Amino acid sequence: MGLGLGLGAYLVWGLFPILMHALEPASAVEITAQRVLWSVAVCLVLVTAVRGWGRLRAALTDLRTLGTLALAAALIVTNWLTYVFSVVTDRVAHASLGYYINPLVLVALGVLVLGERLRRLQIVAVLIATVAVVVIGVELGGLPWISLVLAFSFGLYGLIKKRVSVDPITGLTVETLVLAPFAAAAVWWMSAHGEATFGVRGSSGLGLSHDLLLASTGVFTVGALLLFSGAAQRLPLNVVGLLQYIAPTIMFMLAVWVFGEEMSAGRWVGFVLVWIALVVLTVDSVRASRSSRRDPREVEVEAGEPV
Repeated sequence: MGLGLGLGAYLVWGLFPILMHALEPASAVEITAQRVLWSVAVCLVLVTAVRGWGRLRAALTDLRTLGTLALAAALIVTNWLTYVFSVVTDRVAHASLGYYINPLVLVALGVLVLGERLRRLQIVAVLIATVAVVVIGVELGGLPWISLVLAFSFGLYGLIKKRVSVDPITGLTVETLVLAPFAAAAVWWMSAHGEATFGVRGSSGLGLSHDLLLASTGVFTVGALLLFSGAAQRLPLNVVGLLQYIAPTIMFMLAVWVFGEEMSAGRWVGFVLVWIALVVLTVDSVRASRSSRRDPREVEVEAGEPV
């Protein structure tokens, strides 16, 4: 049961670029804004279904919780907007790289923010990943900023969410409610300037089916989160950690074999180095997991949900 839920969550996240491509000619800003608004609607339905209005009210009236979730909202909308931008500009491989290096970024953030000490294999993995980013940066003529923004925004998002004790539905509801006024303003501005696609009729490719696809972004966003939460409750953390590589792998395959994105020799070298770093990190995580059964002070790398 838990494995099926985990596979379902990461399959949804991995296949998300197909939905984003189907939303053309909507811009990254419109897609992200609509995703926020429809996620709010889905979350409120779920809050009603699980009778979670008390928990939601408590989160909204606790200034510390609200402030923490507002900061998390700023990071996740940055992540969403960057991710959608990467898809609509045919840079899905960059997004894939970002989610590949996210576990390594979490290790680095643990040192920089939490003062954790790196184990030997973690140091090796981080160094290899750093070389990979440099190689890809040299090939691109600059830092792979899309990949780095995705990795660090989500890594920081995960750290912040660890500091607040709310259930996934309540947390996402508060975050999307915080973002809703900005999303609504963006939709209004685009509509007023003729740049919106939602509700537009008579243009090529636009119509009810396009509107439904935009609305579905909220359903898939919340649905994947619920699948992931169910898996995380039922599976060992090291298993969830291995499953997290499914989404960027699917993204990478879509980028190369479906969307036809160019993969130069330098990019291939960079990706191979990242994969080697992840193998090293996984080996270290498995060893740490075994050691933690004897020494509870050992902590393994945690997995998170992308996009």
